Amino acid sequence: MEEVTIAIVFHSGYGHTARQAQAVSAGVTQTPGARALLLSVEQAQDEWAALESADAIVFGAPTYMGSASAAFKSFMDATSTAFFKSAWKDKLAAGFTNSASRSGDKLATLMQFAIFAAQHGMHWISLGLPPGNNSTRGSEQDANRLGFFLGAAAQSNADEGADAAPPQADLDTARHLGRRVAQAAIQFARGRAVSREFETLSHEGEPS
Repeated sequence: MEEVTIAIVFHSGYGHTARQAQAVSAGVTQTPGARALLLSVEQAQDEWAALESADAIVFGAPTYMGSASAAFKSFMDATSTAFFKSAWKDKLAAGFTNSASRSGDKLATLMQFAIFAAQHGMHWISLGLPPGNNSTRGSEQDANRLGFFLGAAAQSNADEGADAAPPQADLDTARHLGRRVAQAAIQFARGRAVSREFETLSHEGEPS
């Protein structure tokens, strides 16, 4: 089976979300049979054909004022051509976001991504991790320490640069999301291959 391609399309205002995107990409590349295509929203608008051929697209942006950043929303609007062509139908999708606060209304951004994916007819992949740091045995080093389910969330202190934030636990969470999407894409690709083989055999068995 050919390698699956996982595109990661992201916007990062100050570099924090870019580190999160790089961690998602690392999770993909750590998965045998998968390759990552890491694109900023500016680059992505020159790579429509690559996005159309990708097996999955992971969306990422910082949460500003309870929503994805304006630059990412501009990319969302620019996908209207892909929407009218159903170019992304049945691809896998997932999302990640970052803000300075532990909550920061990041769930609203992840929901925005999930609805956007649904409009394109995509299949949403959740984080698939139990919440961390929610008992006396937990710690800030736990993956999914912020307790999100819909996607990967990170928290970066407002007075720290991208060299120091987000913390390793949040990067580990993003890396997990990359692996999970890559594994799901491989499973989908194998299922399609078996389905095509079955259809071929069925047609060969039909009377001429």
